[in-house]
Amino acid sequence: MTTLALPASRFTDLLAAEWIKLRSLRSTYWAFGCGALAVVGFNANAARADYVNYPHYGGPIRDDFVYWALRDAFTQGSAMILVLVCASIGAITIVGEYATGLVRTTFTAVPDRRALMAAKVVVLTAVMTLFGALLAAASYASSQAILDGRGMGVPISHPGAWRVVVASALLAPVCALVGMGLGAVIRHSATTMVLTTFVLLLLPSFVTDRYHWTASVRHAFPFNAWARIVDVGYGQSRYVLVPKYPATVAGGWVVFAVWAAVAAVVAVVVVDRRDV
Repeated sequence: MTTLALPASRFTDLLAAEWIKLRSLRSTYWAFGCGALAVVGFNANAARADYVNYPHYGGPIRDDFVYWALRDAFTQGSAMILVLVCASIGAITIVGEYATGLVRTTFTAVPDRRALMAAKVVVLTAVMTLFGALLAAASYASSQAILDGRGMGVPISHPGAWRVVVASALLAPVCALVGMGLGAVIRHSATTMVLTTFVLLLLPSFVTDRYHWTASVRHAFPFNAWARIVDVGYGQSRYVLVPKYPATVAGGWVVFAVWAAVAAVVAVVVVDRRDV
């Protein structure tokens, strides 16, 4: 009796399947919706606070207010929220299948695990980049519109403004891929969330920048890299202290690229080599 081999899945079919999985999860919509409201609202509130307090600011602050306005475009608090939301979504895309047992059906239907995981990486990266871009654009537009009430809004054509928007947008896919990579290694929802939060947000605060090698380690974390990229007043504003071992904007972009690439490779390799 002859057994007919099933045709290999086309990569476009895998992309379509992963897209269906991602958008069919109810938790995904809640995460996107609540995350978007929190991020944009946090930035708008920071701009509103500066709008209210602007008449009480002294001359030195007013002279450097363009840097304050750009900081309101995407604050560190909103970036922390974005990190948590995106890393959680990235983790769920892989951990959720292991938790429900759907992964066995998936691997049976698609034996080529590397192609399957590559499709997951592509879909997650595309969706989270779009999500990050929408949030960064909405935050910039709303915050600067509020500050325009005082005539202090910064146009997008201002030097460094696009850097703030692009870096904030790309923070989303980078953190989502890190969440996916850790999820592929750990395969447990709660543990993955805790470790992801620790690695992306808590661990950098434990590393000092007093010494060259520790400063280099500190600069190598995605959140710190983002903070350096969006700090347009770095070395220019009198209110921004330059550390002994400063980071660079170019180095920040490299950190983004390395974390995203390593996380994607880890997710693909780990799933391909480990048993279900």
